[in-house]
Amino acid sequence: MKLTVWTYEGPPHVGAMRVATAMKGLHYVLHAPQGDTYADLLFTMIERRNHRPPVTYTTFQDRDLGSDTASLFKTACQDAYARFKPEAMIVGASCTAELIQDDPGGLAEALGLPIPVIALELPSYQRKENFGTDETFFQLVRHLAQPMERTERKSVNILGPTALGFRHRDDVTEVTALVNDLGLDVNVVAPLGATPSDLTRLGAAHANVVLYPEHAETAARHLEKTCGQPWTKTVPIGVGATRDFVRELSRICGVETTSDETRLRLPWWSASVDSTYLTGKRVFLFGDATHVAAMARVARDEIGFEVAGLGCYNREYARPIRKLAQEYGVEALVSDDYLEVEQAIAAAAPEMILGTQMERHIGKRLGIPCAVISAPVHVQDYPARYSPVAGWEGANVLFDTLVHPLVMGLEEHLLTMFREDFEFSDAAGPSHHGGAHKAEAGGQPPDPRSTSGKMKDEELHWAGAAEKELRKIPFFVRGKAKRNTEIYAAERGVSEITVETLYEAKAHYAR
Repeated sequence: MKLTVWTYEGPPHVGAMRVATAMKGLHYVLHAPQGDTYADLLFTMIERRNHRPPVTYTTFQDRDLGSDTASLFKTACQDAYARFKPEAMIVGASCTAELIQDDPGGLAEALGLPIPVIALELPSYQRKENFGTDETFFQLVRHLAQPMERTERKSVNILGPTALGFRHRDDVTEVTALVNDLGLDVNVVAPLGATPSDLTRLGAAHANVVLYPEHAETAARHLEKTCGQPWTKTVPIGVGATRDFVRELSRICGVETTSDETRLRLPWWSASVDSTYLTGKRVFLFGDATHVAAMARVARDEIGFEVAGLGCYNREYARPIRKLAQEYGVEALVSDDYLEVEQAIAAAAPEMILGTQMERHIGKRLGIPCAVISAPVHVQDYPARYSPVAGWEGANVLFDTLVHPLVMGLEEHLLTMFREDFEFSDAAGPSHHGGAHKAEAGGQPPDPRSTSGKMKDEELHWAGAAEKELRKIPFFVRGKAKRNTEIYAAERGVSEITVETLYEAKAHYAR
């Protein structure tokens, strides 16, 4: 089994937890050994939720394996029902518990609880977290939703938002506004904020808005088949995609295409003089398929970046991502190995990365700015403020998300350019301390962005003057300039890189 420090997706039972935690009145009984309860931290610490996930664990120990672990599971189910009184219950096993084959579904059914009990078959060693969210939501919809009379006013369901999603809470608010602008009502939002009783009303809507296909496409296809509900294929992230989404939903529901774009600022900002100097910058995108596909369009068509590479970690969407990469003239990277992703980014030498929290760390090591656009993310990507990425306001947020890392990096570059001036030198100390704090003797510390990892040839040495000259190069191409210079020197047997070598390499690669 492959062990790793970082992972893009957890096992599928974490996906089931994301659905259960997003909903109300639903409880998840998980057959799991002691130690598999770490997932609580994901919701209470990462997403900063004010209550723990609605999950009961059997937490069997090694001494229980020689006895009847099935009785532990049945007792856990009975206790969970008695304590929490849920409207419905889902049951399943963690990766470790799957090996002892206790059949949680059959055991729970035999208890005869007076609520729907839905068994989850989540193959922990073949599939991962996003499959878990999609399959769990599908099973809930399959068991609870039925065909019924449509609402009097035309309405839609918004499907896909879960706990631990990237800006899902705010995206729902923004997309609800888009739906209302068309004169449509929102029938049910699920899983986020929904109860099992709400899921029984899904069939009353005239159509479904699939906001995140990774979590709701299977359920949407089922509702299309059983309830005759069409569903949207466009995810409204970015100006162009939001306009396409409005037109698509208008066509599906047979209403006039109208939308309030008065809050939209991205088109003007991205064409203003303050941002045009960022056009043409090469970006590498990596994350879940939905956000990568949407953000590639935003980056190229709405900001003016050049897509230097893209990929996703959820293999279920490998085919559409490979097709998308062909349209952008790059080779798709479909992998859940962050080391492979790091190698691809280093080889592409982009000026910016759009990715997950893993790519943020990769960017720090490579000296490349990174904007986070996709889960998995860390606590700083669950802001207290309203910060959607979907809809009109989401487009404005995206402009800030994509441009600010480059702008702040340029500011640092300008400070570096003038570091010889008495006012900006390291010896001057922080300006807000009135120059009272001086840097310690011993010269200026090296710029951490001037290096990009170990040299390929350990014998290469940068002369002091060359390193100083290297720091004058803008941050967003410095890493590439350093790598090219080292390659140039190694190919010619040059052991010490001087200022002359640096400019010879620049002339060589400029041809």
